[in-house]
Amino acid sequence: MMYYADHHGFPIVKFIDTPGAYAELKSEELGQGEAIANNLRTMFGLKVPILSIVVGEGGSGGALAIGCDNEMLMLENAVFYVASPDACAAPEAAEKHRITSKELVKLNVADGIIPEPFGGAHADPSWTSQQIKIAINENMNEFGKMSGEEELLKHRMAKYRKIGVFIEGETIEPSRKVKK
Repeated sequence: MMYYADHHGFPIVKFIDTPGAYAELKSEELGQGEAIANNLRTMFGLKVPILSIVVGEGGSGGALAIGCDNEMLMLENAVFYVASPDACAAPEAAEKHRITSKELVKLNVADGIIPEPFGGAHADPSWTSQQIKIAINENMNEFGKMSGEEELLKHRMAKYRKIGVFIEGETIEPSRKVKK
C-alpha cells in the first residue's frame, strides 16, 4: 500500500496503536527484525508526505516499523516507547522512559499534541475525531508548502537527526564505580 500511495502521489496518514512486536526467539526466527528494518527502509525512501498519529499505545519495534514519518502527532494521553514499562527491570527505569506526549515533544520524538476531552478520547469520540481531522488538515497544508519530493525527503531525514536532546545537569550515576 505504501508503494501504491508513493506511485500515485497520495499522502500517507497512519494511526498507531500497538503494544509492539512480541520479543521472543520465535518471532526473531520468523523474521520480525527484518520486517521492521524493511518497513523503515521503505518509508525513508517514499516521496510523499507521511503523517503518523499515535492514538493510544505506540510500543517497541512494532510502532517504530510503522512510525517513520515527516511528522508524528500524539493524542494528549497517548504513549510511545521503545520497551514497555512493565518489561523494565525496575519501576524507576519505567519512570525514566519519558513516554508521554508532553515529554516526547520536548525530546523531539513527537512533533505535536492533539488535545483530548476531559476523561480521555473515549469520553467524546466525536470531538476527538474533529481534533484529529483539524491536525491532519493543518499538516497536509504544511506539506503542500514544501517545494517537492526532495524537500520532503530532506525534512524526514532532518526530523530523525534531531531526535533526542541532552538535558543539562541531569547525570546518571553508574551502579558500580570502578576502583582505580
